[in-house]
Amino acid sequence: MLEEGVAGVEDIDRAMELGYGHRMGPLKTSDLVGLDVRLAIAETLSRELSDGRFSPPALLSRLVEKGKTGKKSGEGFYRWNGDTASAVDFTEEP
Repeated sequence: MLEEGVAGVEDIDRAMELGYGHRMGPLKTSDLVGLDVRLAIAETLSRELSDGRFSPPALLSRLVEKGKTGKKSGEGFYRWNGDTASAVDFTEEP
């Protein structure tokens, strides 16, 4: 949804928190786990299951290639200043 421009980072996370009762949205969770870890999981699932549904999103691959691995690097889907996060505006991303 983010990659296709359907919704922004905070909108996606808020929808999952309010709509599904998650304590934290999937994009913020991914930033905390590490986008490099999420990418490795998606690549492994795609390879092992031979199913395109698990292919990593191009945006995730680009972020990891740029060293934007989430909180540990200071930026991923959010920009991190300690424990404070502000969403990145991906409408500005090339």
